Amino acid sequence: MLAVLLLAVEVSGAWAGPALVAAAADLRFALTELAQRFQDDTGQTVKLSFGSSGTFTHQIAQGAPFELFLSADEGYVFRLADAGLTADRGTLYAIGRLVVFAPHGSPLAVDGALVGLRAALAEGKIKRFAIANPEHAPYGRAARDALVHAGLWDAVSRHLVIGENASQAMQFAAAGASQGGIVPLSLSKAGEVAKLGRFALLPAERHGEEPLRQRMVLLRHAGDTARAFYAFLQAAPARAVLTRYGFLLPGDPAP
Repeated sequence: MLAVLLLAVEVSGAWAGPALVAAAADLRFALTELAQRFQDDTGQTVKLSFGSSGTFTHQIAQGAPFELFLSADEGYVFRLADAGLTADRGTLYAIGRLVVFAPHGSPLAVDGALVGLRAALAEGKIKRFAIANPEHAPYGRAARDALVHAGLWDAVSRHLVIGENASQAMQFAAAGASQGGIVPLSLSKAGEVAKLGRFALLPAERHGEEPLRQRMVLLRHAGDTARAFYAFLQAAPARAVLTRYGFLLPGDPAP
């Protein structure tokens, strides 16, 4: 069931119907809910594709026909803006957060300081541990930074299973053959996933010097539906949904 829910949506070619939206994989549940609300409210539709922010950046630079891009790392948005591919430099829409997740039956005790992971590694109880690919997934890079910060990277690296994006890493972390992983809070809080295990929030200072600043931007050729959805995502009801999935909003203090 989880594999189906988290299966990455392939990027299509030119699309004559709904506005094409590229979104970081950590948004899978939150943005799917918001897209349905947008359709219910306006009668307009969007087609969501989920994946790693770095991969989407490359695809957009190569001419992929997306109209709106929601990145998990604002640096990718700025890169596209500097290349003249966006309407402007976009809007900061959320600050992402990481958790350590363990499926039911795992010997891993979850905690924000990764004490449980350290103990499980020392006792030889970790065989498979999931993160997203640090090379092009911002949450993977942040997970790697958290492990380095805790002095656990060398010990855990031989046990890593690497997801192509945050959504696939979540799938691996919640699988019965895995002892856990470091994955987005936004995916862990979704009901379909939360029932599969337990998780603990990692303090922001444990996953790198910079927070996961998530920025969205309209691409240069965005149509009216994409622009309407972009505005919809900045309104109070959408912000409330993002908060429910664990995102911090710009200007909000950490709980």
